[in-house]
Amino acid sequence: MVGDKEQVMMGQKGKPVFVVGVGMIPFRKPGASEAYDEMGGEAIRLALQDSGVDYEDIQQAYAGYVYGDSTAGQKTVYKVGKTGIPVVNVNNNCATGSTALYLARQAIEHGIVDCALAVGFEQMNPGAIGVMFTDRPSPLQDFEIACDVLVGNAEVPMALRFFGGAGLSHMKKYGSTLEDLAKIRAKASRHARNNPLAVFRNEVTPEDVLRSPAVWPGVMTRLMACPPTCGAAAAILVSEDFARRKGLRRDVVIAAQAMTTDRPDTFEAHDMMNLVGYTMTKRAGQMVYEAAGVGPEEVDVVELHDCFAHAELITYEGLGLCPEGGAQKFIADGDNTYGGKVVVNPSGGLLSKGHPLGATGLAQCYELVHQLRGTAAARQVEGARIALQHNLGLGGASVVTLYQSVQSGQPAQAL
Repeated sequence: MVGDKEQVMMGQKGKPVFVVGVGMIPFRKPGASEAYDEMGGEAIRLALQDSGVDYEDIQQAYAGYVYGDSTAGQKTVYKVGKTGIPVVNVNNNCATGSTALYLARQAIEHGIVDCALAVGFEQMNPGAIGVMFTDRPSPLQDFEIACDVLVGNAEVPMALRFFGGAGLSHMKKYGSTLEDLAKIRAKASRHARNNPLAVFRNEVTPEDVLRSPAVWPGVMTRLMACPPTCGAAAAILVSEDFARRKGLRRDVVIAAQAMTTDRPDTFEAHDMMNLVGYTMTKRAGQMVYEAAGVGPEEVDVVELHDCFAHAELITYEGLGLCPEGGAQKFIADGDNTYGGKVVVNPSGGLLSKGHPLGATGLAQCYELVHQLRGTAAARQVEGARIALQHNLGLGGASVVTLYQSVQSGQPAQAL
């Protein structure tokens, strides 16, 4: 059962919240994009166009980014117009975009506003991500100390050590292999081939992935890691009353959402899987399933946080898409793609679509909304009715969101 603390993390059940508009620009390699405010402004305009909402009707905005100065959210929102509304800047590492979505959803669910904007953007530099401020304690200091004890390899970039170490832990416990990880990466490329907004649309085979340069011999090759990416995405959320008054679509509802952070077992388990959010993900997923009254076996399509192929593999199990230790069979049986049990990352995921940190959670929202509307073109998952989103940030936060399509005339409360 969901307890009091979990209800706070998930939010008390209030008004239904509908996603009425989504916008996303093509993701680009660093140096090939416009500035962050131009990207974010365009994503907002696309979401407005998609929704039919007037910009002046937006009552609050939540702007997510990781690499940027304070009030970059205002700079971005002002590209569309200055209406005097509250603009909240959000930074929650790689879970930033979905954290902005979480805050916008809360504001509507609890009746604070009727129409809110969540926008995420990132203007990244080439190369592996790292700590920006070296004159003060890193927020990941405790995680890095634990990682050093568990896997060492200080010469490997930080994020690669974390997620490579988690993959290595799964290999040791359950027998997963580099070949399994290569199949995940190849699957991402097949899906991204049909996504005109993805940064990488070239298809690769598992053999290509295994032949790419080793960044950690026996644990990870270069193609198993997502690329640094620039981009932006946005979503407009409204209450049911607002949608009715304005004559807006009400076909995609947020049925449940949860955000979790670390508990002591992140460190006390002495397991790299826990250190990169496995238990956070598991708790958030369980809360969402219970709140929505559905099980993982009922989910049709998933956008999950595959910053590395290793992260996707362990998240299959964390979200209950397969049993613990069952990821290898799940992959071998093709249950993670079209024709299988659930289609995972039809967008191409972070591995192929790209990972502009602040935008990622909202890009996931963009994909799933189109899947539930039936407007995902060549990526469409046939008959998609229930969609699950998972976004993870080290340090840490896990946000899991469950969306449902609403048939015409069906009351959202019945979901």
